[in-house]
Amino acid sequence: MSGGRLPDSFFDDMYDGSPDPWGFENRWYERRKVALTLAMLPRRRYTRAFEPGCSLGIVTATLAGRCDHVVATDVSAAALAAATTRLSQYPNVELRRWALGDPWPDEQFDLIVLSEICYYLYRQALRPALIDAQRALEPGGTLLAVHWRHLVSDYPLTGDEAHEVIAATPGLSRLAGYRDEDVILETFQRVPPEARSVAAADGLVP
Repeated sequence: MSGGRLPDSFFDDMYDGSPDPWGFENRWYERRKVALTLAMLPRRRYTRAFEPGCSLGIVTATLAGRCDHVVATDVSAAALAAATTRLSQYPNVELRRWALGDPWPDEQFDLIVLSEICYYLYRQALRPALIDAQRALEPGGTLLAVHWRHLVSDYPLTGDEAHEVIAATPGLSRLAGYRDEDVILETFQRVPPEARSVAAADGLVP
């Protein structure tokens, strides 16, 4: 364990065994999940997004179409190499080696995407990491969390447990959620200002 999370070698071993160990490129489940992820974003466009644990850069590529600039990170050199190739056509994407639980970058974002990453941390490490994430969000900014709900024996937390920790983070207000047997997706807003629905922000309701 490094800094309260699974060791970096866990991910190195995963990518040594397969260039796409979670089947991000070929599984319909993953393609559907990406579509759900984009649909959960309450704003049409963001200025500056942060995506820890970008893996092969598949979600990153879709975020690049909705954001002026995307900072995407991973702890695995193999994953970053694959993401570099995939994202070479996106000049608004910046890749870095960094993992959730490391000291947070001294930057502000209006979107943070935590996709399939929070359950790699132990609860006592996830809480302060999320406080750092909330502080890195601009007022009114969006935090989107997406996690697998089935038990994985190697992971310190389940997806539902990770979302319980996120929901309990001071300064985050839940905007929306989707949940089925396999996956949970939730969006949160840094408050203040008061959280508003998509229709309210678009002037359709008071």
